[in-house]
Amino acid sequence: MSSVSLPRIGTVIRPGTDLAASIREWSDLGFESFQLAWSLKHNPQVPDLKAQAAAAREAAAETGAVISALGIYGNPLREDAAGDNARDALGRAIAAARLFGAEVVGCFAGRVPGLPVPDSIGRFREVFSEFARQAAGEGVRLAFETCLQGGSWEQGETNIGFHPQAWELMFDAVPSPALGLEWEPCHLLCQLIDPLLVLDRWAPKIFHVHGKDGQTDRALLAASGTHGPALYVRHRFPGLGETCWTEILQKLRAVGYTGAVDVEGGHDPVFRGDREREGQINARDYLMACRKRVADAAGNAAV
Repeated sequence: MSSVSLPRIGTVIRPGTDLAASIREWSDLGFESFQLAWSLKHNPQVPDLKAQAAAAREAAAETGAVISALGIYGNPLREDAAGDNARDALGRAIAAARLFGAEVVGCFAGRVPGLPVPDSIGRFREVFSEFARQAAGEGVRLAFETCLQGGSWEQGETNIGFHPQAWELMFDAVPSPALGLEWEPCHLLCQLIDPLLVLDRWAPKIFHVHGKDGQTDRALLAASGTHGPALYVRHRFPGLGETCWTEILQKLRAVGYTGAVDVEGGHDPVFRGDREREGQINARDYLMACRKRVADAAGNAAV
């Protein structure tokens, strides 16, 4: 890597029960970091993280990589068994993160099911005031994933943290330096928001970046609008969407971001299934080329 401090380029792994084995499956693709992430909707059982941390960290280090972040994606604001499980898993991840060498845990802000965003803020304050204290005590930061999860401002089931105005409410409710964002352009493009404009305002609160972009079908949008059955924004690997990642990395560098950009696969409609790894490698190469351009420009500017 360049002497200029710039993000590692990695990938998101959704591991099985053996975390070290999952890392080794991906370790030959040249990634520099790994986020280990669990969607509690699809796999509610998170293994004993502390017990596997040392082996997972060693597996990453075998190729010079690091574990950049953990990720626990459930709804910790629910007041039922699913909410209990989400809070337990998130608390365990916070307690274990430093054992993996990670300082960031990605998560959803959660939502009181069925209510507008502002009506979840009281419950958010109750739950995340405690998590913020725990994270600060462990030397860990929580990064809110900004996915809509099928919701809107008026109603939803999983996540209020998808919109910049919601971020204002969340960080006003719990003004902790341990709370920030897990950012990517695609989730903003899906709302017809300019991600680079948002980045100018929110870059200092970005703790982790997912390498995923979006591609807007302008003709479909013009003909069908935002509420039809077809998706007017497709989730794409970086390099195949409409956002300039060189500019993203320049803006992140300007605020001193030193975390990772971890490619989030499993979404691209072209590079999926048997072509998933091909898409991952292409995204890796594209992001590393963008990083080199930023490093070169910074080096020339210093001369």
